[in-house]
Amino acid sequence: MVSLKLASTETEREDAFTVRKAVFVEEQGVPIHIELDELDDEAVHFIAYDGERPIAAGRIRDIGDSIGKVERVCVLPEYRGQHLGQQMMVMLEEHARNAGLSKIRLNAQNHAVPFYEKIGYMVTSPEFMDAGIPHRVMEKSV
Repeated sequence: MVSLKLASTETEREDAFTVRKAVFVEEQGVPIHIELDELDDEAVHFIAYDGERPIAAGRIRDIGDSIGKVERVCVLPEYRGQHLGQQMMVMLEEHARNAGLSKIRLNAQNHAVPFYEKIGYMVTSPEFMDAGIPHRVMEKSV
């Protein structure tokens, strides 16, 4: 049984970091010091579980001007295609609205741009490189 929730304990935060390390560090080759950063302390983290196993994660930060920055959204490879990323984004957007934010901004890896476009995000920047991976800034009003 899959469940998504706010990571409210240290264990749940560590579980989110475990998923991020598996996807971004091991699968995509992002250096660990870039993946886990000082912004983790100010972010609100979300985690998805299949039973007890952590399988997806994401975080959001209030960056001012009523804008929430969504970052580090990821799903373990064997769980992709089950709409977990979309469910994670719904939770992050709901959190943003409840926190009084009116817009969400994110840096999408190029391969993920169509995913975000399907759920209402628009590209707002030219391509740029981050950790050696091409990205585009995307935004959505919430």
